[in-house]
Amino acid sequence: MTPMHLGQNSPLPASPLEAVLDYVPNPRLGQTYLVRFTQPEFTSLCPVTGQPDFAHLVLDYVPGETIVESKSLKLFLASFRNHAAFHEDCTVGIGQRLYEEMRPRWLRIGGYWYPRGGMPIDVFWQSAAPPADLWLPDQGVAPYRGRG
Repeated sequence: MTPMHLGQNSPLPASPLEAVLDYVPNPRLGQTYLVRFTQPEFTSLCPVTGQPDFAHLVLDYVPGETIVESKSLKLFLASFRNHAAFHEDCTVGIGQRLYEEMRPRWLRIGGYWYPRGGMPIDVFWQSAAPPADLWLPDQGVAPYRGRG
C-alpha cells in the first residue's frame, strides 16, 4: 500500500477515471473518529453548456482499515475541472468511489453548488446511518443567500 503520489511530482489527471486515489493504513485502527476534507473551490463543467460549475464540497468519513492520502484526493478532485457532469453525478460519484475503494466505516459528502440559472443546488449522500458513538459536527456551510 505504498502511496503513488506522496513525495512525488504528480501531474493533474486528465479525468476522474484516470485519477488514482492512494490509501494508507489507519493510524488509529479501532477508534471511532471523524476525518473531514473541505474543498471550497471545486469545479466541473456543465454537460449541456460546457460552462464551469462551482461548489463547496465537505467530505466526512469514519476510517476503517485505511485513510485516503490527501494529495491523491486533491488531484482526484481537481481532475473534475474539465469533466462534464451534473451536480448530482459529481457529488454522489465522488462519495461512492471513495466508499467503494477505501471501505470506511461510514462516509458522507455534502455538495453545496453555487447558483446556476439563479438557483443553487445542494446534493448530499451518505453510505448509511453514522455510528452511534460518533461526534458529528455540522458541515458548517451556510445556505446560499445571494446578495441579501
